[in-house]
Amino acid sequence: MAEKQISLGDLNSAQLQEVKRQLEEEIEHLSTSFGSLRSAQAKYRSCANDVQEMKPSTKGKSMLVPLTSSLYVPGRITDPEHVVVDIGTGYYVKKTRQEAISLYTSKVKFVQENLDKLQATIERKQDNLQSCVGILQMKMQEERQQGGVSA
Repeated sequence: MAEKQISLGDLNSAQLQEVKRQLEEEIEHLSTSFGSLRSAQAKYRSCANDVQEMKPSTKGKSMLVPLTSSLYVPGRITDPEHVVVDIGTGYYVKKTRQEAISLYTSKVKFVQENLDKLQATIERKQDNLQSCVGILQMKMQEERQQGGVSA
């Protein structure tokens, strides 16, 4: 069954207020999601940069190894050509430096594609909100004029 589209001009002020509220909530949620994706992208970029810093000359050097986002333990680099990579949901795999860099680079690209789509959606919702506000203001002005005429 196809969805029926309703013109904003056909709605009364109360219905327009509800549409406006819904659009504002959607924009807020999408904007929060956008921020989360940006943060994830920055972490992937950071990981790629960190792996690139691993050189044969770093063998034997001390470092802090993250166990959680706030807990680090001292460690030592024993094999700078291989790293352990979190591939999601608690799974870790050993990869070469180049494989890890490639993985993180592809994740940055994937997140960017999603950010671009999300940005377009946010912009479309903002345009819809502006249209809704414009029509709502027009309807409220008409109601005031009609109220003044009949008074």
